[in-house]
Amino acid sequence: MINFSTKNQYIFYTRELSLKPDTAHEIHDVLCANAAANLGYSSVLMYPDKKSSINILSLFYLEQPKSPDREFIEFYDVQEKLKIAALPMPWPIDQIGGKFTNSSTVVTKYFLPIHIRPNSQLVHTRDWNFVKAAVKNQIPTIYERHYYQDQKFEPEIVHSPYFKIAVTQSEPIRQSLIEYGMPPEKAIWLHNGFNESFLIRQPQEAEIWRQELLTNGRKHLVVYSGALYPFKGVDLLIDSAKELPEIQFVITGGTEAQVQAYQQLARDKNVENVKFLGWILPRERLVSLFQAADILAHPHCAGKSADFTNPVKFFQYMAAGTPIVATEIPPLMEFKASPLIASWCTPDNPHKLAQSILHTLETYPRKIEGYAASIDFAQQFSWENRITKILSYIEEAQRPPILA
Repeated sequence: MINFSTKNQYIFYTRELSLKPDTAHEIHDVLCANAAANLGYSSVLMYPDKKSSINILSLFYLEQPKSPDREFIEFYDVQEKLKIAALPMPWPIDQIGGKFTNSSTVVTKYFLPIHIRPNSQLVHTRDWNFVKAAVKNQIPTIYERHYYQDQKFEPEIVHSPYFKIAVTQSEPIRQSLIEYGMPPEKAIWLHNGFNESFLIRQPQEAEIWRQELLTNGRKHLVVYSGALYPFKGVDLLIDSAKELPEIQFVITGGTEAQVQAYQQLARDKNVENVKFLGWILPRERLVSLFQAADILAHPHCAGKSADFTNPVKFFQYMAAGTPIVATEIPPLMEFKASPLIASWCTPDNPHKLAQSILHTLETYPRKIEGYAASIDFAQQFSWENRITKILSYIEEAQRPPILA
C-alpha cells in the first residue's frame, strides 16, 4: 500500500495529464487541485501513468506523492504545495483491447479500493467511472460535469449519501443533469476561476512585451488567449484586425498545427497586423502579457457551445485589470451589469467587434496599474474561492482538515 505521510487526503483524479497545449480539461483539474493545496488541504492530484516501460512491481510499491517538478509548474502555473501521484499502468494496460487491460478498470477495481480509499477523506473528479467506484467504496465524492448529459445516471449512485454534489459551469448543463436523473439539490453550477498569480502587477515585464510586440509604428495592443477554434471567434478576430491595420493583434494558445493553420489563414486574407505566439511558457508570462495589452479580446461566436461555455480566460482577463471587449453570449450576460471595465458587442460580426475595439480604446485608455474596478470585482472568482464554495456543500465532518 502507498505510504502517505498524512491521512485525510483531498484526492483529485484526472484521466489524463500531459504537458501539451489545448488541454482545457486537464488545466481545470490541475488548477482545482492546486487551489485546494493553497487553502491548506492535503491535496493530491492522481492520474494514470500510461508509460509502458513501468515495471509490474510498481503496482504494489507506489511512490510517495511528490511536489511537481519545474516543467510541470511552468506549464500549469501552480505552486509547490500541490502533491502529485502517478498510478502506474504497466504494459499491456491500454495497449491491447479488453475490459481488464484498460486503465479505468485498473484504477477503479485495484488502485481505488486498495491504495486510495484508506487515505482519502474526499475525492473530486470529472471521471464518472471513478465517481461510481468511489461511492461504492463509501468515499464522499464530488463530481464535475461541464458538458450536456446524454445518458441516465445510476440512481443508486446519485442518491447515495456518499455522492455529495455535482458541479457544472452553467444553468443549461445543470438542467441537463437533472433531466437525466441527478437530484436537483445535488446539482449546482459555478463559474470557473483564475490563478491568483494574475493579481500580481508586473509593470516592467509588461513594458518589455509592448516593446517586443508593438512594431511598425503601432501604439495599441489587442490580445486574445485561448483555444484556437473557429467557434472561439479566432476567425472573427482576424477579420476585425483587417479592418484595424493600425492596431497590433496578438493571439496566444493552440497546438503547433493550429497556429500554422491560422498563420496561413491570415496570410491568405492579407492580414499583416496579427502575431501568433503559440503556447506561452512558462505560463506565468501570460500575467504580464495581459497587463501589457490595451484590450483583451473575448470574441466567442454564437451557437450551442456559447450557451454553456465558462471560459477560464474571461476570469483571467478580469484579474489583469485590462479593459475587455466581449461578444454577448448567454453565460457572460450577468457581467454586463457589473463594475467590470468592458465593452460588449453582438457575436459573429467582425465589423461590430472592430467598432467595439475602437470605442474601448477611446473610452478606457490603458492604465499601467490596471483598472481597480475590474481587479476588485475579480477577487470573488479565484480558484481558491471556487473550491471554498464547493466545500460549503459538504458536511463539515466529511471535509478534509486544513493542515496549514
